[in-house]
Amino acid sequence: MVLLHGGPGLPDYLGELAPMVADLAPVYRYDQRGTGASPWEGRHSLERHVDDLAELVEHWGAAEVVLVGHSYGTDLAARFCLAHPGRASAVLLMCGPFVGDWRAPYRAERDRRMPARERERLGALESLPRRTEAQEVELLTLAWFTDHADPERGRARAARDAGRRRPVNWFMNAELGAAARADPLDARLDELRACLPQRTELLAGVADPRPVSALAALARRLDIPLIAIEAAGHEPWLEAPAAIRTHLRTFLRTALAQTGTAPASPVPGDGS
Repeated sequence: MVLLHGGPGLPDYLGELAPMVADLAPVYRYDQRGTGASPWEGRHSLERHVDDLAELVEHWGAAEVVLVGHSYGTDLAARFCLAHPGRASAVLLMCGPFVGDWRAPYRAERDRRMPARERERLGALESLPRRTEAQEVELLTLAWFTDHADPERGRARAARDAGRRRPVNWFMNAELGAAARADPLDARLDELRACLPQRTELLAGVADPRPVSALAALARRLDIPLIAIEAAGHEPWLEAPAAIRTHLRTFLRTALAQTGTAPASPVPGDGS
């Protein structure tokens, strides 16, 4: 299993997911180029990031690969399948990819969850040409706390993550964002449907400010199931860890069964 973190421009933050399934199969995580421990100077492209994933899978010697993408990581997983059909044996798309006109309802819901003074403060911080360390943490906290179902706990989680998911590669974020707008997945959904493995699912947090209706429409277009996690937002493993653990294990076990691969070791205490 390969975990693909979001951003773009953030270092890997999916360490809490790996132990949920590490007894079933090897789990790989990596910092995308230009983030965390993966330094990079130069231009970013979606093609380069897809090639990075392909080269890593080859390096790891993975005969069968199960992809789990979160947020922007779902876009990366989808584009990998387009470029390398048949290479992934199963794909779980968690809280993305969002296609169609989803940004306006997302911003409206985010603004509804955020007091007016904080909306003004967020806008002021975003407009600064340079930010101090404290201002960067404040900006990320404001930008992220509305992603959670519980706003108060979400604020604490966002403040914690704003301090440790650093530094943000804003240059990479801008370049890949522009690349995605120039080559949107929206225009390639029929092709993507043909390239996705049989075992492909979408998973959404019901309380994600990004419209779950957009993921429901995508699921219909791709003819894949959508699993909705109650009382969870954009990072559902933080607010519904038991539900996510159960689903990840079921998903991976089914994928292993379809490929005729046995789990790496006995599975203790998971109710099976």
